[in-house]
Amino acid sequence: MSNKRHRITRVTTRQGDSGKTHLADGTSVGKDSTIIAAIGEVDELNSHVGVLVTLLTNDHLAKRCRQIQQQLFDLGAHLATQGSVDAPGVSHLEETTAAMNEALPPLTEFVLPGGTAAAAAAHVARSVCRRAERALWAAEQTDGARYLNRLSDFFFVFARALNVGGDMPEDQWRGI
Repeated sequence: MSNKRHRITRVTTRQGDSGKTHLADGTSVGKDSTIIAAIGEVDELNSHVGVLVTLLTNDHLAKRCRQIQQQLFDLGAHLATQGSVDAPGVSHLEETTAAMNEALPPLTEFVLPGGTAAAAAAHVARSVCRRAERALWAAEQTDGARYLNRLSDFFFVFARALNVGGDMPEDQWRGI
């Protein structure tokens, strides 16, 4: 016998046709509420991370990004339960980002997004992450916003590391 719960039994419920939806704790909110906007931004970010995973050839890096996807679902649960589920912590992200950054050449100018396909996808994830962070601040979800702030730093450094590892020169801004 399977231990798996069946959380989703129907995809189409027709419950949201009136412009309302329910959070995981049962609270009814408008689909245009700041909390639903924040949940949607986190969901979009998770999809972009999924695209990034498909472009990674290194199993260790792909596994790290799948862990981030799990944490983004945890963040969604944090938002949908109004804090009953903890937001993901930031210490591991900070440590991983710092370690990756130490192996990179120092920055001398702003980096143009792009490079390898995986690095370009990491840059997209970074910018979507920043947008999601702003949505969480608008919804007054400071714990989750802190996580997304560190995650966007991770994606920036990750993109740089992917380019260096792929022998792709970093294009930098020419300046004014």
